[in-house]
Amino acid sequence: MINRFRKPEIRYARRMARIARWDRPVGGRLHRFAAWANMVLADHGIFRLIYLNRHRVTERFWRSAQPAPHQIHALARAGVRTIVNLRGGREHGSWPLEREACEAAGIALVDFIVRSRGAPERQAVLAAPAFFAGLDYPALVHCKSGADRAGFMAALYLIVHEGRPVEEAMKQLSLRFGHFRFAKTGILDAFFEMYRREGEARGIPFLTWVEKHYDPDRLEREFKPGFFSDLLVDRLMRRE
Repeated sequence: MINRFRKPEIRYARRMARIARWDRPVGGRLHRFAAWANMVLADHGIFRLIYLNRHRVTERFWRSAQPAPHQIHALARAGVRTIVNLRGGREHGSWPLEREACEAAGIALVDFIVRSRGAPERQAVLAAPAFFAGLDYPALVHCKSGADRAGFMAALYLIVHEGRPVEEAMKQLSLRFGHFRFAKTGILDAFFEMYRREGEARGIPFLTWVEKHYDPDRLEREFKPGFFSDLLVDRLMRRE
């Protein structure tokens, strides 16, 4: 019983220790080596070195997985002016390496935190139009694997910034990008589907529905992930 109650505290303390380690500039060869090792191994960057899961959403908007420094410089050469980090916590060596590479390449690095396994937060969705309007384009959004949060943000961009239909935007959440709708990450699909049933079908604009009708607690109660897909995504693939 005691261990059960201590586990959240231990996890929190370990997370804070990781942030304290990596949320600072890279200093010296040893620290740089450690950051690369952590990015490649602990943050599963070895797979992203092979395949970045980068895709063009529009002429001015891209999506991808967490880029390594050399990939950031390649993005700069391709014309990208802003990178949006959707991950939040500074718990891996990929964060200081990304920040350093963006500064060296002249790319603006900004945050917009979204979740992949919980109902989208109302205020985050409502803040999206102003956020997209303020970006210096071309821009790229990334999460860890480029499958779930990057897909959600790409769909949101198409809806609130480009005025595209929700049905079209939802194609950004598909198996083509590594997204599994029957795992916990499927709650992102369920969010848009809830709007189509309860908002679009009644002629309610998307942002009006989010502001006045959307119930994130009910969405979380009603959404049921599949067991095996959840096992694949969370335990074997170790997605965030």
